[in-house]
Amino acid sequence: MIDSEPTRAGSPPAFHLLAKPTGAVCNLACQYCFFLSKEKLYPDSPFRMTDEMLEEYIRQYVEAQRVPEASIAWQGGEPTLMGLDFFRRSVELVEKHKRPKMTIQHTMQTNGTLLDDEWCEFFKEHNFLIGISIDGPAEMHNAYRVDKGGNPSFDRVMRGLEFLKKRKVDFNILCTVHAANGDYPLEVYRFFRDELEAEFVQFIAIVVRDNETGFQEGKTVTDRSVEPEQWGNFFIGVFDEWVRRDVGQTYVQFFDVALGNWVGAPPSLCVFSPTCGTALALEHNGDLYSCDHFVEPNYFLGNIAETHIMELVASDKQQKFGRDKLDTLPSYCQECDVLFACHGGCPKNRFVETPDGQPGLNYLCAGYKAFFHHIDQPMRIMADLLRQDRAPAEIMQILGAQEREAFATVGRNDPCPCGSGRKFKHCHGRAAPE
Repeated sequence: MIDSEPTRAGSPPAFHLLAKPTGAVCNLACQYCFFLSKEKLYPDSPFRMTDEMLEEYIRQYVEAQRVPEASIAWQGGEPTLMGLDFFRRSVELVEKHKRPKMTIQHTMQTNGTLLDDEWCEFFKEHNFLIGISIDGPAEMHNAYRVDKGGNPSFDRVMRGLEFLKKRKVDFNILCTVHAANGDYPLEVYRFFRDELEAEFVQFIAIVVRDNETGFQEGKTVTDRSVEPEQWGNFFIGVFDEWVRRDVGQTYVQFFDVALGNWVGAPPSLCVFSPTCGTALALEHNGDLYSCDHFVEPNYFLGNIAETHIMELVASDKQQKFGRDKLDTLPSYCQECDVLFACHGGCPKNRFVETPDGQPGLNYLCAGYKAFFHHIDQPMRIMADLLRQDRAPAEIMQILGAQEREAFATVGRNDPCPCGSGRKFKHCHGRAAPE
C-alpha cells in the first residue's frame, strides 16, 4: 500500500467517487443493467473488497478532499451483499482518518431487497442517505427488475422501503425510465408521491448499447431503452404536475438542476456541466475508472494500491476525459438555444449524428430539447422569484391565476392554452359543463 505523500498538482479540490465493494455482483438480474457484464473484467475474482483495501480507499479519499464536506458513496452491483460488518468498519475508518471539523456524509445506492431492521437501525445511527431503486408501480417495476430466476422483485423492495421508513432513514428514490414505464409519467410520479410518500426522486434514462461487450460502443440501443421523444414527454408530464402543485414539497433532481441553470448557478450535476471527469468509479480491488458508465479497459486509470487516488484523478488521461465532453461538442450543439441547460448531456449517450452529419450528438437530444423549451417560461418565473429572495413555490399561485384567466374565455373545441396540443375539452376543460 502507498506510504509516500501524494502529488497535489492538478488535482481538483473535491471529486465524487462511487465505490463498488462487490464489483458488479448483484442478487438481482435487471434486464437493462449495463453493469452486470463488468464481471467479465475480473475472471475468478471473489468480488469482495478486503479490509486492507477498504482502509486504503477511505484514507486516500479523505486525504484527497480539500474541502470541509465530502461523501463516501457505496454502489454496486448490490453493496449490501458485503454484509453489515463491512459498513460498520467503513464508518469507524472514516472517523479514524477524517480531518478535525471535516464532515463526511455516508450514502448507499441499493435495490432494497436485503434491507431489514438491523440495517436500517445502523443507517439511522450514522445518518446514511439511502438511494433505493424503484421503477414505479409493481407491473412497471417488475417488467425488468427481476432476480436471477426471473422472479419479480417489487414486493421485496417494498419490504425494504418499509424498514427505511420505520427507522426514519433519509432516502430518495432512483427510478430508471425505459420502454416499460416511459409512457406513464403521471402514474409513476404519483405512485412515488402519493403511495410511497417520497420527498426526493431521481429519474435516469436507460440507454443501453446493443452489443456483446457491454461497453459504450456502437450506435444502436436495446429495445428496453427509452426513446428520445419518450424521454422528453416523460419529463414534460411529470413537470406539468409538479410545477402546479408540488414545488417545495416534492424534489425532483432534474428540476432542481434545471432551475440552477436558469438562475445561472454552476451546474450541480456532471451530466449538465460543460466538462466532466470529477465523478469516478472504484472497483472492489482498487482499480479506478474515469466514470461509473465507463468501467472498461480504455478508461482504466490505475490501482490505488500502486498510485494515490489524487494523482490518478489529476492524470493527463483523466483530465482529457473531462475536457473531451466540451472539445468534441458538435457545432449543432454549440449553436443550440438550450446549450446552457444541457451542455451536450452525458458523454455515454453522445453516439448519434447531428442533422448535418457531425458525430457526437446525444441520443436523447430531441427529448431534452423539447423538455427544456417546454419549461422555459416557468423556469424564468422561478428564477426571478429566487432573485427577489422569494420562494420558487409561489409559481403555483402565479400559474394558477394565469390559467384561470386563460381558461375563462377558451372554447371547448379550441386548443388548450396549456400547450398540450389537445382540445380544451380533452385537457384542462374536461370537467367543464357542456
